[in-house]
Amino acid sequence: MFVFVHLLRKIFITYTYKMKNLKNWMFALVMIFAATSAFSQNKVVGTVVDGEFQMGLPGATVVLKGTQNGVSTGRNGEFELKVSGDKGTVEVSFVGYQTKTIAFTIGANKIADLGKIVLSADEGMLDDIVIMGVADVAKDRKTPVAVSTIKAAQIQEKLGSQEFPELLNTTPSVYATKSGGGFGDSRINIRGFDQKNIAVMVNGMPINDMETSAVYWSNWAGLSDVTSAMQVQRGLGSSKLAISSIGGTINILTRTADARQGGSISAGVGNDSFFKGSASYNTGILENGFSASVLMSYNRGNGYVQGTNFEASNYFVGLGYRSKDAKHNLQFTFTGAPQTHGQRSTYTSIAESIAQGNDGDPNIRYNKDWGYLNGRMYNGKENYYHKPVMSLNYDWQINETTKLGAVVYGSWGRGGGASMNGRVVVGKDKDGKDITKYADGVLGTDGQLRVDDFVTYNQGIANPFGGPIRNGSINDNNSGITKLNSVNSHNWYGTVINLNKKLSENFTWDIGVDARTYKGYHFNNVSDLLGASGYKETGNLNYDKNGYIVTNTYGSKVSYNPWADKNNVGDVKYNNDGNVRWYGAFTQFEYSKNNFTAFIQGAISNQDFQRVDNFVQDGRTLDNFGKPLAEWKQQATTSWKSLLGGNVKGGVNYNINEHHNVFGNAGYYSKQPFFNGVYINNTNQLNPDLMNEKIFGVELGYGFRSTFFNANVNLYRTSWEDRIERKSVANPLKGTPGQRDNVNVQLNGLAQLHKGIEFDFNSRPIDKLTINGSFSYGDWNYTKDVKNAVLLDQDTNEVIIDPSTNNPLVKDLYLKDSKVGDAPQLTASLGLDYEVVTGLKFDGTYRFVDRLYSKIDVISASSTNYAGPIELPSFNLFDLGMTYTMKVGKEKKSSVVVRANVNNVFDTIYIAESNSSYRAGDSKATGKTWKGVDTGNQVWFGAGRTWNVTLRYNF
Repeated sequence: MFVFVHLLRKIFITYTYKMKNLKNWMFALVMIFAATSAFSQNKVVGTVVDGEFQMGLPGATVVLKGTQNGVSTGRNGEFELKVSGDKGTVEVSFVGYQTKTIAFTIGANKIADLGKIVLSADEGMLDDIVIMGVADVAKDRKTPVAVSTIKAAQIQEKLGSQEFPELLNTTPSVYATKSGGGFGDSRINIRGFDQKNIAVMVNGMPINDMETSAVYWSNWAGLSDVTSAMQVQRGLGSSKLAISSIGGTINILTRTADARQGGSISAGVGNDSFFKGSASYNTGILENGFSASVLMSYNRGNGYVQGTNFEASNYFVGLGYRSKDAKHNLQFTFTGAPQTHGQRSTYTSIAESIAQGNDGDPNIRYNKDWGYLNGRMYNGKENYYHKPVMSLNYDWQINETTKLGAVVYGSWGRGGGASMNGRVVVGKDKDGKDITKYADGVLGTDGQLRVDDFVTYNQGIANPFGGPIRNGSINDNNSGITKLNSVNSHNWYGTVINLNKKLSENFTWDIGVDARTYKGYHFNNVSDLLGASGYKETGNLNYDKNGYIVTNTYGSKVSYNPWADKNNVGDVKYNNDGNVRWYGAFTQFEYSKNNFTAFIQGAISNQDFQRVDNFVQDGRTLDNFGKPLAEWKQQATTSWKSLLGGNVKGGVNYNINEHHNVFGNAGYYSKQPFFNGVYINNTNQLNPDLMNEKIFGVELGYGFRSTFFNANVNLYRTSWEDRIERKSVANPLKGTPGQRDNVNVQLNGLAQLHKGIEFDFNSRPIDKLTINGSFSYGDWNYTKDVKNAVLLDQDTNEVIIDPSTNNPLVKDLYLKDSKVGDAPQLTASLGLDYEVVTGLKFDGTYRFVDRLYSKIDVISASSTNYAGPIELPSFNLFDLGMTYTMKVGKEKKSSVVVRANVNNVFDTIYIAESNSSYRAGDSKATGKTWKGVDTGNQVWFGAGRTWNVTLRYNF
């Protein structure tokens, strides 16, 4: 094992894009072949098939009962198990199916042929790959929720160089995009709700950020390597916790240490210098009940979008113990994915993209957040982060009717994002005052940041931007261009404990607790002075008005140390901590008899919020310039603000017969707002309009199951009142000197109503052909206007002052009856998988997106004549894939797999999202259109054609 891992490590270090070290690969494969050879005299053979489709089940486990001697089935469900005795019993199992026990007797030919072994679907679906006590996995034809499940094999095949959430794009009412296009910057919507309002769980652990509820997929970039299955529950879902599952719940179930013995090694290449290598090994359960699993991967590339080069690693270590009486099961996991990547976080107008394109077509790769410094690429926007997670899961079968499940976990996030800060003087106005612009306001003729010119300007040598030469070489928040890090680190600890008691043959009771504590560290420091001799900070109230000069720089690189210091050296702009405490309890009663299942569930949570401003001096009443401070700004540490919330929900499922079932569910949530809805405007000011958000959802569903066709139909309705949210929107003052293109807006009292219908199916009309498809239609609208929306500077987080009135910039937004944007309200997909010959399979997927609207646009929505968001052009996308599997080794137990993917085969140009809704006649409109959309609109185009090829060896 150690020799094997050493060889893999050597391969990763020396591997280049041209695969120069092919000899090392071949030597590693030879070693693996030799290590996996075995010999025994008698054989048990057979074929394991699915009870519904009567097709072979690859990867099913066949074990000689009472021993650790076992094998996995091949691609068509076939297996060959070598045994020493003449009689015995084998146990045949597969994820999502009922385990079957079969006795055998060796014949005269030293073979026991068990023929076709049919496995039936298990109501406990997926429970055997997670700790049952804490992961709320929906069960087919039993749990009354709309659900879709993706298994590890599909993830390995379809992911390629895509982002993890993009795998779900063929699921009804799901929309995932690459967002700005940076590595791990993707996002996902379910039923029109963004991922801040989708609960994401890993083995029962909630991973939504404790302050913002966001999920940063770049922090979990290695998750796809260790996922056994991913289940999407649309709507309120089956989780017992009081979590933010308004749109749905994504349950990610990772590998466990007691996975079958074996391993894999893989390498993949793709467009734009993409490379990914990985290796894993599982010991299986040893005679003493212990087990271990380890995985390593490395990933790098230039990124499809300009200036989004990335480098990432992933590690996973799992240790397990299962007692001989199977009453105790312990699983320890430690995983992390340190990464650094360039970003495109500044929206680009269609006109800007066309200007950088050819023949009137937009350059969809264009990114104005990077440039050149001394002839080398320089990222103006970067993200670097390492979020290791350690967990201990425990499952205890106390007796035949009682079991306890628990998880204790900790997470230590370290890192942040870097961006260009400050301004340059480009001239004088008629009154002799400086005219200033931000870094992205003085782009070069190539549309990129003028980084070399920033250095010249900062040094006071010359002014390449047309204004006077600056006096001195000290930057500050408004003078000179400085690359600053916005650090967002945290320490997070929690536990979920669930006791499951079978009260009778039909009644089951669950009760448990969910406790978490979190401390977030938020501050700025200097990444790069770009030629300046220092940075002057005057906003720290612990110092006088003269402030201080900062000369230390920290760069923007991730630390690979899982327990790295939080780097609390926030010496510029701001430095604050966010403290959150969460105490929750839940209970659920379930009744199940024959074809009928019903449940009722309730959860309560108390969240405590506290904010600490490290740039405030306790008791100080005047700022650095002698102006009175607001009362809320006179104390560095706020008192704890406690908010009580919870939910109650219930549902029923009735199996009419073996083919038909119907279900319904309903639920009500009283949800606490996010941290920035409690303390507003990035200050210690408590929101005077603080209230819980109120969500009510109801859903009806129908399912059909047969030997060759399965289908589901769902109807849903979700209302959301008193929503508090902060959004990035187009700046109404865009074009005014000193103003950025985008600002944040604080919205209090949003109200929405989401209704829709969903349909999905899968079919196997002939032995080697599988067809699947989906359709969803939504009707999502805002139901109220929003009053007094406050606009905040994204750079300083201060309230923007309207120069025409010298008052805070506040807008009323006339949103009532307008469409909810940011996700399509009509989607459809169709997929085909066909095995041409044994081992060779082709697959294709078609997706259609329509009724996709722009996000909230403050500029347009503040007009009483607001016509609603603009509807973006519909689009069609095609993906193709090919898999070739070849059995190798003397006993054909190992395999070599080649997988190729081409996404967006026809290189379709399409708008994935828009941050504005300008129409002809609007002040920000250009009057020119592209596919019917005014070219002044700020958009992100989706990726064009991409490809990847992966070679995997499984042993």
